Amino acid sequence: MTEEKRTFVHVYKLFEKFGFDEAFERSAIMELLELKGSGASKFLSKLVQADIIETVSGHGKGKYKFKK
Repeated sequence: MTEEKRTFVHVYKLFEKFGFDEAFERSAIMELLELKGSGASKFLSKLVQADIIETVSGHGKGKYKFKK
């Protein structure tokens, strides 16, 4: 599987679980996608840079949500 396809599958799984309204953190990504900490961090960075997710304030540090 190519990296692009794997990323798409990961984003789909993440969105299926959390949708637009629920915040998630790195540990949830590690568990759901079976990634190690560094892989989950890289994945989060990739999604933030692609403007797919955004940081959420008021829910503690390191929380993210999908952008609408």
